[in-house]
Amino acid sequence: MRLAAGDLRPDGPPEGGQDLVLMGTGEPDFATPEPILRAGIAALSEGWTHYGDLNGDPELRGLAAELASAAASSEFDPGQVLVTSGATSAVSIAVAATVSPGDRVVLLDPSYSLFASAVLAAGGEPAYVALDPSGHLDLDRLEDALPSARAIIVVNPANPVGTVFGRQELEALAKLAERHRTIVIADEVCDHFVFDGRRFTSCLAVQPWRERLIYCQSMSKTYAMTGWRVGYLIAPPAMAAEIRRMHRTSVGAVSAASQRAAIVALRHGDELVAPMRDAYEQRRDFIVDRIAEIPGLSARSPEGGFFVMARYDLAMGSLEVARRLRDHGVVVRPGREFGPAGEHQLRLSIATTPSALGLGLDRIERWFEAAGSAAVGAR
Repeated sequence: MRLAAGDLRPDGPPEGGQDLVLMGTGEPDFATPEPILRAGIAALSEGWTHYGDLNGDPELRGLAAELASAAASSEFDPGQVLVTSGATSAVSIAVAATVSPGDRVVLLDPSYSLFASAVLAAGGEPAYVALDPSGHLDLDRLEDALPSARAIIVVNPANPVGTVFGRQELEALAKLAERHRTIVIADEVCDHFVFDGRRFTSCLAVQPWRERLIYCQSMSKTYAMTGWRVGYLIAPPAMAAEIRRMHRTSVGAVSAASQRAAIVALRHGDELVAPMRDAYEQRRDFIVDRIAEIPGLSARSPEGGFFVMARYDLAMGSLEVARRLRDHGVVVRPGREFGPAGEHQLRLSIATTPSALGLGLDRIERWFEAAGSAAVGAR
């Protein structure tokens, strides 16, 4: 079912721009599903309120290894799993444990801004490699960049552009990584949010980089558990010991009760996720269709993930456009935040309440109409 524009517009939107419509953050507007809530409450009542295993709840680690083994069609050991405080912690720890000062780390451009920060914090050098015009991997550019790189960070589905990388291009990248001995840090936190019936290929299933792949996952977006702070990473045995040491030093044990709730989330799996995925797909369609109606804006329909990237044709930089839109009552993220290729684009979140989407896009349309008129008048 597709939503009509009227389904997402509130009756009598507020005037004067005193409120802010938040379309910048990938924060699910859904409540954590009831079975997970009940498991968390039960865990607290049962005394899961103390320090736990520094590597993570053994049952949760075993379940994560079981799911990874199924995705890869080959065995992962629970000893390779480390429970982290979400994917932010997983990626940051993976970078800290593998990147030394002066090392280059390839970031797909545009790419989530956390990654550049993590690389810089480790003393490394972010090296942006643009995606191709369709948002997929530019294997020629990557072949030039990987020989001098310590690692590459791959997000699938991609944040912010929403591309779902296919098996063929992932296997081609894996061969390059194997040839140049490049570590691959894979973030698949939106793997359940793939649209239009597409088949998702996990990096876990790509065999050539098995011995150099650090896989990062999170409960946050999949199960609307952002505040519970549970994720995990899976690393080759040769890297796992150093990653664990770094994690113990900087994070320590993850909330014991949250981990018990995460076990229930993983056991229920897609049955809890499917209603949210359907809603997000409808919202994606609504945003893309509305953007097509706004002069000066365009957007490719994302294949998965939480975001739509809207390209605009004003000469103004994206940070300034985002500032002016905020003054106009709507918060979006400037594309330049995600790398040089993100300039002249804005990132809009589909994880926004339906009523807010219509109001936010109305405000964006009015601002671009005024900005376009002013640009024409200045010529």
